[in-house]
Amino acid sequence: MAQSIDYGNLMHRAMRSLIQDVLSDVAANGLPGAHHFFITFDTTHEDVDLAAWLRDRYPTEMTVVMQHWFEDLEVNDEGFAVTLNFGDSPERMFIPYDAIETFVDPSVEFGLRFETQGQDDEDEDDDEPTPPDAPNEGEDSDAADGADEKTGKEADVVSLDAFRK
Repeated sequence: MAQSIDYGNLMHRAMRSLIQDVLSDVAANGLPGAHHFFITFDTTHEDVDLAAWLRDRYPTEMTVVMQHWFEDLEVNDEGFAVTLNFGDSPERMFIPYDAIETFVDPSVEFGLRFETQGQDDEDEDDDEPTPPDAPNEGEDSDAADGADEKTGKEADVVSLDAFRK
C-alpha cells in the first residue's frame, strides 16, 4: 500500500473526467448559450493526432477554440476528436485528455490548468493561478483575445496544484 495519498493525480483525473463530461454533453446537445472553450494542449504528446502543417506551425503547444464552427465532435475515455476550421481549411484532430494543459470557458469565467512537475517548481511561490495564453493566430474564434465578450473580463483559471506539497 502507498505511503501517502496522491491528491494531485487524483485531482487531475477528476478534472479530466469533468472535461470529458462537458464535451460529451456538447457532442450530444451542442454548445448552450454563450459557452465556448479555449483548449491548450501539448502538441508533442505521442497520442495527439494533428495535421503535419499544424504540428509544424505549433511544435510544442496549441490553443484551439470551440465556438462558432466545429464539426464531428467525438468523445471517448482517452480524449476527443473534432474537426476545426483554420482559414477555410477544415482539419480533423484528436486530443487526448493527458495532453490538455488548460481548459477555459470564458463565458462563465471557468478554467482548469494542468501543471507538470517542472511547472510546479517554477510556480512554487506564485499564489495566483496563471491564465492560459490567448489562442494562436488563425484559429476559429471571434473571441480570440480570451476575454468574456459581455464583461470584457479575463477568465479565472483554477490551479489546484498550488495546494499540493
